[in-house]
Formats: sequence, structure tokens, C-alpha cells
Amino acid sequence: MKWLKTSTLSLVALLTTAGCASNANENAEWLYPPMAVPLQASVQQEVQIARLSQLLLRPDLSNEVRAKMYYERGSYYDSVGLRDLARLDYKQSLAINPLQPHLFNLLGMHFTQVGDFDAAYDAFGSTLELDPANSYAERNRAVALYYGDRLNLAMEDIQKHYDEDPSDPFRALWMYLIKLELDPEQAKQELLASYQDRTDEWGWVLVAITLGEMSEEQAFNVILQSTPDNTLLAQRLTEAYFYLGKRYQSQGDYASAVSLYKLAISFNVYEYVEHRYSFLELTRIYNQVREERIAKVKEAEKHASAN
Repeated sequence: MKWLKTSTLSLVALLTTAGCASNANENAEWLYPPMAVPLQASVQQEVQIARLSQLLLRPDLSNEVRAKMYYERGSYYDSVGLRDLARLDYKQSLAINPLQPHLFNLLGMHFTQVGDFDAAYDAFGSTLELDPANSYAERNRAVALYYGDRLNLAMEDIQKHYDEDPSDPFRALWMYLIKLELDPEQAKQELLASYQDRTDEWGWVLVAITLGEMSEEQAFNVILQSTPDNTLLAQRLTEAYFYLGKRYQSQGDYASAVSLYKLAISFNVYEYVEHRYSFLELTRIYNQVREERIAKVKEAEKHASAN
């Protein structure tokens, strides 16, 4: 990866440091990646949280209004990265009014991020039971099933989701990522076919770098030239670094993947799934590397005892 070159930087160092390559290896060569100023909570967000907190203290609110306020405050908490507080408000809103499919969908994403997959499946199922046409919940459940290693069920959901709109690059990307675990060659061929019929939508740039049809330099030039403000730049870089991370991870380049997921997290685009799932991917890599190291130690001990 051209933006993060190191001579002998180990994955263990990447997993146990805050990302400072110079501390891990003084001879490391760094070429700075494209960056944006991390997003910060706005005055409006902070004021709305304070205002809603005061209003919720009133005893004369109707159940309908109270449920709506809990949802709104939870949304503001979510937008500034206060996940636990957001989840608490969503649950309180649902306790008052359980007929809110969009709230079950949000809770499902929260459960997926923390690895509570059974709760995520239930939440997305509730969304689709209340709102069968909710395509976001359909895709989110497929993603949760993918991270929960229930790949055949994930394929059923993502195939249906993809067939509803094959022109959507994000549907094509997640179709590819899930099928990659089952049939890598077919997954690549299908994504390439989708890419050849692409529109001008921004997400096809992400497909291009996933397939290697566009160099990373070209992709980041497109991003930098087409983003008039810092917020949009942060959002697009979050997406680009996440899907690049998935590409390097699938190639077994865990060190580059870890660096890219950390970059995806760094812009504080809390509401994007790419930000949420970067944490999950880091945990998966850590667990996989740990298991591989334990297996090597056991194999070495077995070999030593045999001799």
C-alpha cells in the first residue's frame, strides 16, 4: 500500500500501539495518506441534546411525544458517537411505542457493531416484520449474518437486496464481500460485470478500487477533486479506507488493513456503517492473529515434545 510503507513493521505492533509507526520502527517510511479534519459535535447538536433532556423531565408529556423525544435525543447521541446513551434512548422509545421499524433497524446496527449477533437478527427481523419493504434493514441483516458467520443465510438476504436495484454500487459491494467467503472467483466476476454496467454514482469508485480497476492514487484524486467541503471529504474517505481495508484483509495483508480501518475510524463519521464496522473488523483481525499465534505455539510445543 503506497500510503503506508514500512520496512519491517509487525502486525503485533500495529495492534498494540496507537498507530505511531516511528515508535515501532525508526526506519519506517511514511507517505502521508489523504486526510480530512475529524468531524466534531456542532453547537446545534449539543444544544438539541440539552434541550431534549430538559423537556423529557416534564411530567405532562404524552406517550407519543415522549417516545419521539427519546428517539430524537438518541439520534443526536448517535451522531456524536455516544453509542450507549443512544441505545438506551432507543430502547426507552420502543418501550413506549414498539411500532417503530426504523428504531429496531438502528438497534440492530448497534448490536452488530458490538458482536451481539442474535440480538441484531431479532432487531432486523422486527424491522422487516413491521416494514417488509425496508431495504436498509434487509442489507443490514445480511451484513450481521455475514459477521456472525452464517454465510448461506447472509447470501439469501443480500441476493434479494441486490436484485431489487443492481445499479446500486453498495449493494454490489456487499454482495461481493459476502460471496467472496463462499466462491471468490464467481464473486469477482459478478462484481466486474456490475462495474461494467456502472452509472456515475460515487460508490462505483469504491468498486473500482476493490477490483483494482482504478489505482489508489486515481481514486483519491477523484475524492479530493470532487469534495467541496470537509464533511463530505471525511465521509468519502471513511468509505474509501474501509473498503480498501477489506481488500487488503482479503489478501492476507493484515498490517495494511489495520492501518486503513484506523484511518476510517479517525474522521468521526459516526453514523456511517463503514465507521461502525471498522471496529468490528479490527476485533476480527486481532482474534484471527491471536488464534494463529496460539496454533503456532501449540504446534511448536507438539513438535518439541515429539523430539
